Amino acid sequence: MTVTFQPPSFISAARLHLARTLTPEDATRSATTQLSNLLGLVLKARWVEVVAGLWALGRKIARGYAEEGLYEVLEYDGTLELLDKRGERARIRKREKVRFVQSQTMAYQDQAWGDGEILLDYRCTPGVPVDRYRPAHKTFILISLREVKRRGDIEEFNIEWGMRGGFLRASELWETEVSHRTRSLKIQLVFPRSRPPLRVMLLEGGSQRSQVLPDTAQVRLPDGRWLVSWKSDRPRLHERYILKWDW
Repeated sequence: MTVTFQPPSFISAARLHLARTLTPEDATRSATTQLSNLLGLVLKARWVEVVAGLWALGRKIARGYAEEGLYEVLEYDGTLELLDKRGERARIRKREKVRFVQSQTMAYQDQAWGDGEILLDYRCTPGVPVDRYRPAHKTFILISLREVKRRGDIEEFNIEWGMRGGFLRASELWETEVSHRTRSLKIQLVFPRSRPPLRVMLLEGGSQRSQVLPDTAQVRLPDGRWLVSWKSDRPRLHERYILKWDW
């Protein structure tokens, strides 16, 4: 019985003729050469994968440092005090405990925004405010530290300023943006004793979530004013936490 082999269409007749004339030694050398070439391609592909992986890891680390900034926030306490029942005058106080993550740091940047007049009688410690600029709706304040901070150094900043004409409506809000990696965030509102809040809500600008703060979040101070507090031990980076109230 005769068996006929029909080669695949992509193999030429010339290649088949050459294969039929090969000696066993030639076939062995050819197979060895093909195996070496194949192994070289595999190793080269592996190196390409390794290099690509290292490149991706480097970019990830670089992005992490870029997002991390010059420092991380260990504790952040922000307080908005409404000084009269019309909301005409207000004062903002911030306490920020930070750990520097880069050496040779000589400045600290604060930021503020809001309706009406802001940054009245701006004060901070430590450091000296040396410049302000406003690229959009925010005003950035550059604070010279008057010394060089090293990676791992811890500093606590206390900042305050006044506002005028910023909270005149029956429904108002105050926003705190997490622009650095933050471990603990606490936000407080202080209302005049003659005008307590009717309702206070927490809004999360990024996730679009909201919740009404419970009655336990509100206490009466000894001088008759009203204090509303909210705290998070795991605030999300780049999230905007907004306290909105009716009064």
